[in-house]
Amino acid sequence: MADIKRIECGPRMSEAVIHNGVVYLAGQVGNPGDSVADQTRAVLAQVDRLLAEAGTDKTRILKAQIWLADITDFAEMNAVWDTWVPQGHCPARATGEAKLATPDYKVEVIVTAAL
Repeated sequence: MADIKRIECGPRMSEAVIHNGVVYLAGQVGNPGDSVADQTRAVLAQVDRLLAEAGTDKTRILKAQIWLADITDFAEMNAVWDTWVPQGHCPARATGEAKLATPDYKVEVIVTAAL
């Protein structure tokens, strides 16, 4: 049976879980009240940090799921995403609209990556 490693394990959830060479990140959100672009930048910085702690990086992302509180913010989020994702290493991705944990959150990103 393969080991499971948990990163930043709290009482309710872990920020990342590693199993069988795959890293699963919890949904990452930015600073409440910031713009969509600023929240996206903060989220992607958290993704970078957690992937590094797990021993991998954004070139190894397999799948990204992005939730926007308002789908009309799609272009603003994509402007930041497009400068962050390495050319030639684009993951499978889905983006949708959802009510997030608080009205101050505008972007949530969930990532799965290979080690």
